[in-house]
Amino acid sequence: QVQLVQSGGGLVQDGGSLRLSCAASIRTFSRSALGWFRQAPGKERDFVAVMNWSGLNTDYADSVKGRFTISRDNAKNTMDLQMNSLKPEDTAVYYCAAKRNYYSDYSKNPDEYEYWGQGTQVTVSS
Repeated sequence: QVQLVQSGGGLVQDGGSLRLSCAASIRTFSRSALGWFRQAPGKERDFVAVMNWSGLNTDYADSVKGRFTISRDNAKNTMDLQMNSLKPEDTAVYYCAAKRNYYSDYSKNPDEYEYWGQGTQVTVSS
């Protein structure tokens, strides 16, 4: 059974940092495009950061550029999201995601990802 298990998150003050991690049991992880998405109360799930299968191409939401960094470790089947200079507007439930198709490019559309983590709450207090 394919699983993405998230860790990290929690409560942090404005300007603080957090690191989210996602451990995958996907056999084809090293060939999968990955992404981090977030959903605030009453809002749709939005893309935060995405990475293609090779890790050479990434993209970030304008609101997090220069503050967040997506990374992957294919040897460990893990992906991370380092979040610095956090703001109250970053408060949301964060999800990691992976595509099923091999060697695919990333997508900003959450509907194109087949595997999802369980979600983790990030709360930034002002």
